Amino acid sequence: MAMKPVQLSFLGNVVLFSCVALHAQTTGDSAPPLFSSQGTLRADAQCDANEKTEWATPTEKDCYRTTPDYAETMEYLRRVEKAAPRQVKILPFGKTGEGRELNIVVASRDGDFDPTSLHAKKRPILLVQNAIHPGEMDGKDASLALLRDMVITKTQAKLMERAVFVFIPVFNLDGHERRSAYNRINQNGPAVIGWRGNGSNLNLNRDYMKADTPEMHAFLAMFHRWLPDFYVDDHVTDGADYQYDVTFTLDEGPDVAPGTRRWIHDVATPALQHPVDVQPGHLASPTYINAIDGNDLAKGFGFNYSPPRFSNGYTILEGRPGMLVEMHMLKDYRTRVTGNYFLLAGLLELMNRDADTLIALNAKADEEAKKIGSEHDAKFPLTLDWDGKEAMLPFKGYKYTRSLSEVSGAMWVDYSHDKWDTTLPYHMGGKVGLTVAPPAAYIVPAQWTHVIDILAAHQVEMSFTKAPWSATVESYRCGGMTWQDPPFEGRHPTFNGEAIRSPGKYGECKLVKEDRTFPAGSAVVKLNQRLSRVAIHWLEPDAPDSALQWGLFDSIFEQKEYGEDYVVEKLAREMMKSDPKLKAEFETKVASDPAFASNSAARLAFFYDRSPWGKANRVGEYPIGRLENLDGVPLK
Repeated sequence: MAMKPVQLSFLGNVVLFSCVALHAQTTGDSAPPLFSSQGTLRADAQCDANEKTEWATPTEKDCYRTTPDYAETMEYLRRVEKAAPRQVKILPFGKTGEGRELNIVVASRDGDFDPTSLHAKKRPILLVQNAIHPGEMDGKDASLALLRDMVITKTQAKLMERAVFVFIPVFNLDGHERRSAYNRINQNGPAVIGWRGNGSNLNLNRDYMKADTPEMHAFLAMFHRWLPDFYVDDHVTDGADYQYDVTFTLDEGPDVAPGTRRWIHDVATPALQHPVDVQPGHLASPTYINAIDGNDLAKGFGFNYSPPRFSNGYTILEGRPGMLVEMHMLKDYRTRVTGNYFLLAGLLELMNRDADTLIALNAKADEEAKKIGSEHDAKFPLTLDWDGKEAMLPFKGYKYTRSLSEVSGAMWVDYSHDKWDTTLPYHMGGKVGLTVAPPAAYIVPAQWTHVIDILAAHQVEMSFTKAPWSATVESYRCGGMTWQDPPFEGRHPTFNGEAIRSPGKYGECKLVKEDRTFPAGSAVVKLNQRLSRVAIHWLEPDAPDSALQWGLFDSIFEQKEYGEDYVVEKLAREMMKSDPKLKAEFETKVASDPAFASNSAARLAFFYDRSPWGKANRVGEYPIGRLENLDGVPLK
């Protein structure tokens, strides 16, 4: 028997609630619609005249019903390159896991396609990354149209006055070619799209620090070759329904270089909202809409923080402004693509106007990074938290009702398209959470090859020892880790990797000074370099995306040798006889801890772990050393 819907009164009318409204359009072989859309694609006869011209993009030609596969995408781009060879160049930058060629497209006013030369001329470089999640194709199709208007129709030629437009048409290319009408239930078109994971089903937008994938290795090499002055990662939302078609976020927390932070807040964010809002049918939100409570949107929006496994978190470590773009999933594809276009055009206009300022800010951020290793008493931020401050800001949403569902047994949200223009609390401010006092350098033992390889992939500068070296160094003793049960990106981290059960949980790593020996070939990472922030986040165990938290040091927590019970029984009696304090500690624990008292293995381990034989296992001994200076280190 169907349950009677329960209407809940709120704000004088209806309850307003944040949830995903499920919708998909019907076109050709596309999935059937689940709910009516707030925007529908126009029929062929209603296409604008310019969408049937010679230089219409594949998406425009099909009236925004579809997005092209990679072959058709590159065919169009090579036509543009052939028509404007002095301003457009397509360059390969690597291979995917399945062997497909990754490309960037460069648009430069005067035919200079060399990043070293462009930086010397103080030409600001914009890098736009599209289709890291190939179900979210808006940025790719917007970039094709914007390139066309810069070099073919010339309606946007002014955007090339000084700035250089570099974009990745499709980053997750293997996922892009896994095309289906059923890949993304939450989204209103296009008809057939790609898959979120790469060929190994890994999410590239969780791979920036650990760099497990060939795509990320290729990206990092390309990123450092071009070293863009501004970076954009184009996406499409999940989550609530609301009026905005464009949402974007520029990080301006205390982990961003101070000058860059002020420019983002005072100049860039308002300058980027305006070119979208002035276009009919478009509306921009200058922050990612992250509901505090998915069951009650009226509670407002939470603090946005992205650790460096994400693109916009990683660019902070590179000392470059990074913008996360999230087009709204329920807007029709035409609205989303054109909204993305206007945002990118506005950004290029800003970069032309503020070229000298932006270049100087990036240079300043680089210089600050090079000083980190000399500031031994400084506290380097590893994480951010909300600072507890709220700002009441306008929000343009939709009214909705909710009723008790006979399917899920939970409240079911039904959005209307009655506008709800209100003011809601936003958690805007961030404060530094975990910190660390950086050393002058780290030393990574030679046998930890994968950890060193990832540093090399990030192009962190390293020297290597030419002989074994022994010294008293700072390091850590770690313990209390809980590894996540369900895998996250192919690993079992010691943090909550978006788990719905049995999440990972970090224990602790205590700073110690110990005698250590490092073999020849050990890597020495000085923190007097531009990428010092990257090195710290990879090598400090407390960092949210450190090598330890991702599981690259899991073996240090494994005990390899054990004592037989009858041997340890004898050892325990000898230890208590020679150490009355240890005997008293054991007896107190037996008396006060019933679980310990009833566990014979734990009682014996109490003595074995404190014995020289137990300590020889070195369980929890973090292998990386922290160096105050390089005195005596035998470097090549």
